[in-house]
Amino acid sequence: MKQRTKRYIFTLVTFLTSLMCFAQSFTLKGKVIDDEGNALELATVSCVEQAAVTMTNLKGEFKMTLQSADSVVVKFSMVGYNSRTRVLRNPKNTQTIQIQLHNMELEGVTITQRRRQTEQMEQLDIKNIKATPSASGNAIEELIQQQAGVSTHNELSSQYNVRGGSFDENFVYINNVEVYRPLLIRSGQQEGLSIINPDMVEKVGFSSGGFAARYGDKMSSALDITYRRPKAFEASATASLLGASAFVGTSNKNFSMSHGLRYKTNRYLLGSLETTGEYRPNQLDYQTYITYEPNKRWTLELLGNISENHYNFKPKDRETSFGTMEDVKSFKVYFDGQEKDIFRTLFATAAITRHLGDSTHIKLLWSAFKTKEQECYDIQGQYWLNESQNAEQLGVGTYAEHARNYLTGNVQSLKLMLNHQLRQHNIEAGLTLKWEHIKEQSREYEMRDSSGYSIPHTGNRLDLIYALSSKQDIKSKRIEGYIQDVYRWHHDETYFTLNYGLRFAHWSFNKETILSPRLSLAIVPAFNQDIVYRFATGIYYQAPFYKELRDTTTTTNITVVTLNKNIKSQRSLQFIAAMDYRFRMKDRPYKFTAEAYYKALSNLIPYNVQNVKITYYGQNLCSGYTAGLDLKLYGEFVPGTDSWISLSLMSTKQKMNGQWIPMPTDQRYAINLHFTDYFPGTERWKMTLRLAYADGLPFGAPHRGLESQNFRAPAYKRADIGMSYMAYQALHERKTLKRIWLGVDCLNLFGISNVNSYYWVTDVSNNQWAVPNYLTGRQINGKITVEF
Repeated sequence: MKQRTKRYIFTLVTFLTSLMCFAQSFTLKGKVIDDEGNALELATVSCVEQAAVTMTNLKGEFKMTLQSADSVVVKFSMVGYNSRTRVLRNPKNTQTIQIQLHNMELEGVTITQRRRQTEQMEQLDIKNIKATPSASGNAIEELIQQQAGVSTHNELSSQYNVRGGSFDENFVYINNVEVYRPLLIRSGQQEGLSIINPDMVEKVGFSSGGFAARYGDKMSSALDITYRRPKAFEASATASLLGASAFVGTSNKNFSMSHGLRYKTNRYLLGSLETTGEYRPNQLDYQTYITYEPNKRWTLELLGNISENHYNFKPKDRETSFGTMEDVKSFKVYFDGQEKDIFRTLFATAAITRHLGDSTHIKLLWSAFKTKEQECYDIQGQYWLNESQNAEQLGVGTYAEHARNYLTGNVQSLKLMLNHQLRQHNIEAGLTLKWEHIKEQSREYEMRDSSGYSIPHTGNRLDLIYALSSKQDIKSKRIEGYIQDVYRWHHDETYFTLNYGLRFAHWSFNKETILSPRLSLAIVPAFNQDIVYRFATGIYYQAPFYKELRDTTTTTNITVVTLNKNIKSQRSLQFIAAMDYRFRMKDRPYKFTAEAYYKALSNLIPYNVQNVKITYYGQNLCSGYTAGLDLKLYGEFVPGTDSWISLSLMSTKQKMNGQWIPMPTDQRYAINLHFTDYFPGTERWKMTLRLAYADGLPFGAPHRGLESQNFRAPAYKRADIGMSYMAYQALHERKTLKRIWLGVDCLNLFGISNVNSYYWVTDVSNNQWAVPNYLTGRQINGKITVEF
């Protein structure tokens, strides 16, 4: 009986205690906003004394139950904002409050050294890019061409080779969107402006190999461009003998926009070529970049580009002397006809970003690229090839070249990206859908007549030395995806950065699916924090685009084009070992970088190069390799300036029909120097010197295949120097006119005659003579830049 009574009393006390506790609890609800009144999702609301915590929802609202007391302390916090505390006095029932968190004010930061490179993507310094002498007007690409492992042999072209790869093996991204270039391009003279506007660029990342899974399926390099958002009103205008450009940008609290306009003409520069005539090339380009942030959760971006490039040329005559001191030959030709090329491109992107807090965001990007291109020329020439010493006539005849090439291309893509940051991880994933439509109609032929006989000479009929006909229409879809993680950790005083990921892609045209695992590791050892060791490996594919799948069949000098549906992606298995060493000498910072690499190549689609036009065989015929070493010393050769010198050694070969032959890009050595300086006692005068010395590339007679590429062009040697003077600088930032720069560039300082390609003269005996086509000579370019 007593035990039962005790149980009743205990149950009653427990019930009364619970009832009292329930009566003393209250509900706290409300909303957390930022400085602009926007809701803050995932903000933390906590009561430390009662061990209670909750988070706001996507509308910034929260609700929690707490025990009432004389005072209840509630804390509101979020990363990037100053925390706030609210004291509730004897709260009862339901309490509703609204809390505003203010942005955290950061103190000024002083940069004492450059960021270590712990991934294969290197961030390049572009602060002095406008003062660099330029022949092409494509300042960003010219900066890339001076990097270790990168080569070019044509100052009129923005294209470049990276570690033995072709022009088509280089990725270009602008704000996470892949950029395409014209497909019918034939030479640097017709190429025009690249899509990258230097006035609008904020950051340039470049990788010459071993890049992460977030970058697509190409075998050589990735160029990652980020356009900047103006912080306030800014404007500039530049005019020179080679063209003009203008830029204007403005912004307010939520909105920013920038506009860039460029005009370029090579007419003055091409006047130094040996082929005289009426050159009328001109290129016009307009770009705009618009951003809108209604609140901290959403970001909208628009990027648009319109470009129109014309190349009109009426050649008149040409006279060239070539050979050796003991064997000098002269070549003279009179021309008739003209060439008219037009390249029109439209490019647009739209992106919307949703921020799910400070550590997570989702981005949806749409992009569209359209190109309409034509190459039309009818040029006839009467030529004489003689021995200069004894006036012996080696060849006399006529040639005619004809082309009517038209191409339209449309590429649209939809890309979804997810990024999530943890304490030691940065996880990123993406999925892309692409729709491609290419239409081509081409007809080309060449006629050779030597001493009254058509070449090739059969005796009973008239044959052309080359003829091509193509009419194609292809529609296809691609799906691409990737996932990668950047994991950073340390053990004692040794720091590690591991980047690992996987890409996949599928193309509807050939039904091929590819997988690309990629891995890179960077180590900062405990024994020396100024050293970084980097290792990278992975499988890199060159997914076929339109030019790679054009299979050509030649019968009696007539070439027919078909599309190879059995084409496969070219493959490169890469191994990279690198070391960065930072040091100081005479109290100036320097960085020495060494990278050794090896690429095992398979499923190669061989190609020929004429000028910068690439013609593929259209079949997976070869395997090969590329091996090399890149060395670079970067630092303040002069205090307060950035200069560098690089040395590249490389060998690249492919095995075709059981025979090892050099790749068309087999540049065995290259040296580049970029040197900047100020005049003593003043920073108003700036000087930039660029030197390039690179091995010549293999070549051979046209229409004879890679097996006949038995010759090597002379080394490419060039020096450009530019000087600029700050004629005016505003004393106060409030002045509308900020600075005026006057500049003069001497292009090809030493007037070196570099060989771009060869014109082949055929005599009646079918002997061929290679007549060099030289690039531009020495030119002076003056320019003026006004900054507002």
